[in-house]
Amino acid sequence: MDDQTRIELEAAAFRTLREHLMEKRTDVQNIDMMNLTGFCRNCLSRWYQEAANERGIDMGKQEAREIFYGMTMDEWKANYQTEASAEKQEAFKTSFAENVGDKS
Repeated sequence: MDDQTRIELEAAAFRTLREHLMEKRTDVQNIDMMNLTGFCRNCLSRWYQEAANERGIDMGKQEAREIFYGMTMDEWKANYQTEASAEKQEAFKTSFAENVGDKS
C-alpha cells in the first residue's frame, strides 16, 4: 500500500470514529472512555488542535472541541453529560494522571 492510500484510509477511519462518538454514541460518557481506554473526546480534540498548531494553523481548545462534539462544550454537557459516581470520579483522577498528566 502506498503512503497516500494509507493516509486516506487512516483519515477515513478517524472521521468515522469522530462521527460515531459525536452522533451515534452520545450516551457514552467521557469519564467512562477515559477510565477504560485512557482517552476521551477531549483528548481527541486536543490531539487535533496540537496537530493543527504544529502545522501553523491557529486553533484553540474550544474550536477543536466543537469539531469533536458538534456543538459547544456547554451544549454537550447540558444535552448528554450525566452525573458520575464517586467511584468513577476517583478512577478518573488516576487515569487522567497516567494518560494526560498536567494537560487539560
